[in-house]
Amino acid sequence: MENIEGKVVVITGASSGFGKITAEYLSERGALVVLGARSTKKIEAIANEIISKGGKAVAITTDVTDKNQVKKLVDTAVTEFGKIDVLLNNAGIMPLSPLEYLKIEDWDQCIDINIKGVLYGIAAALPYMKEQKSGQIISVSSVAGHTINPGGAIYSATKFSVRVISEALRQEVKPYNIRTAVISPGAVDTGLPESVTAGDVAEGIKQFYAEYAIPADSFARAVAFAMSQPEDVDVNEIVFRPTKQQR
Repeated sequence: MENIEGKVVVITGASSGFGKITAEYLSERGALVVLGARSTKKIEAIANEIISKGGKAVAITTDVTDKNQVKKLVDTAVTEFGKIDVLLNNAGIMPLSPLEYLKIEDWDQCIDINIKGVLYGIAAALPYMKEQKSGQIISVSSVAGHTINPGGAIYSATKFSVRVISEALRQEVKPYNIRTAVISPGAVDTGLPESVTAGDVAEGIKQFYAEYAIPADSFARAVAFAMSQPEDVDVNEIVFRPTKQQR
């Protein structure tokens, strides 16, 4: 886990699940973490806990569907710590439902958070990283970004999009020594199933996660692996699942 200590890491969706545990995991290894999420109380509590253990953390209320709030999050990281080394585009929801249910509000929210949120993060971080001639942008996709199942059309579309955006970014930022990565988890124990609003689908997803999900620190370790590589090694994609998960 070299190459983590002293790095400034901005994390969206940091109030729970992947974001929370990754913030704690990286802080324990010497990273300086800047936490963004809509829940002010939760991220402030996480930041205070990290600080109480000797770490460095800042919490900024952030709705990733608002580009100005995302810019403020990244700007604060640079103001507080002088740079941004890593952006973890983690915020996301998974409102699974068959298209015939016509959950159009869910569709809109999923697109706004899962796609626009990633783009706004890139827009906020990229100018700093270009100037530094260094940095790493890690975005969260899903195994659903590699396959499709009934009820997952919109969610899978957003996670496919994350992979497309990240690959285009990878090719474009070569002159600036910027690294990019996409992490695609399978069933991991987070609050993500709670964003399923269709009752019958939600029940099935909860049962699936209860049977298959692995601890969230599996994701934190994947992030740390991508970060800890030497600067001339660009890990572009990590896909992982519970060993017993078939799809």
